[in-house]
Amino acid sequence: MIRAIIGGAVAAALLSGPVQAAAARPSSSLAWVVNPTDTGCRVDLELVARSGAVTPVSLISDGQIVSLRFFKDDLPTRAFLPIRIDKARFSNLMLRGEDGAGELVLSEETEAAMKRGGTLGVAWLTEEPLTVSLAGSEQGLADLKTCGAQTASRHRERLAADQAARDRAEAEARAKALNDAQLAAVQAQTAAAEAQRRQVEETAERQRRAEAAAQERAYAEARQRAYEEEQRRRAAYAPQRPYYDDEEDDRWAPPPRPAWPPPRAYNPY
Repeated sequence: MIRAIIGGAVAAALLSGPVQAAAARPSSSLAWVVNPTDTGCRVDLELVARSGAVTPVSLISDGQIVSLRFFKDDLPTRAFLPIRIDKARFSNLMLRGEDGAGELVLSEETEAAMKRGGTLGVAWLTEEPLTVSLAGSEQGLADLKTCGAQTASRHRERLAADQAARDRAEAEARAKALNDAQLAAVQAQTAAAEAQRRQVEETAERQRRAEAAAQERAYAEARQRAYEEEQRRRAAYAPQRPYYDDEEDDRWAPPPRPAWPPPRAYNPY
C-alpha cells in the first residue's frame, strides 16, 4: 500500500514537472501579433534559454513561404539547418541575406508541424538550446500568410507602378533625345546648306567680278589697239608736208575760215 502511494506520488511529480517547467518559462505577450512590412508580414518571437537569456527571432512571410529570420555572426552563404518541433527534427535551407541576417526557409512539412506543435526548439543559434511556445501557432501562421500575401501583392503593384513610371520617363527621355538629335541634325544640315549657298554665291560673285574685269580689260585693250591702228593708218595715208627750217610753207596751211555773217561791201556813195 505504501509502495503504491509512493509510486503514485512519484509518477504525479514526474508528470507535473514538464507542466510546471513550461509554466515557469517566460513567454512573449506579442507571440503572434502580425506586423506588416514593406514586402510582407512578420511575427516577432522570443526564444528563451534555460538560463533565462532571450534571443529575438521573427517569422516572416510573403504569402507563399514562411521563413524564420535571425541574426548570428559568421553565417555561411547557405546551409541546411535543423529545428525541433516537440522534439521532432525538421531540417530546412538557410540563406544569408545582404544585411548578414539568416533566413531559414520552412518547408511545408515544417510549417504543418508548427501548426500542430507545442514547442519550437533551436540548438545552434546560441551556446544554449532555445525554445518558444507554439501556442496559437495554427491561427497565427494562417494570419501571417494572409497578411504577407496582401502586403506582398501591394508591394508588387508599387514596384510595377514604379517600373512603369521609370519606363515612361526613360521612353520620354529617349524620345526627347531623339527629337533633339533630329533637330540638331536638321539645324546642322540647314547651316551647312546655308554655308554652301553663301560659298556658291561668293564664288559666283568673284567669278562675275573677274569676268567683268577681264571684259573691261579686253575692251580697253581693244580700244587701245584700235586707236593705235587708227593712228598708224592715218600716219600711213596722210600727205607728207615738206619741212622748212626757217618758215612754214603756206601751201599746206589750211584755208581761212569764212567770217559769218560776211562783211558788207563798202559803198562810198
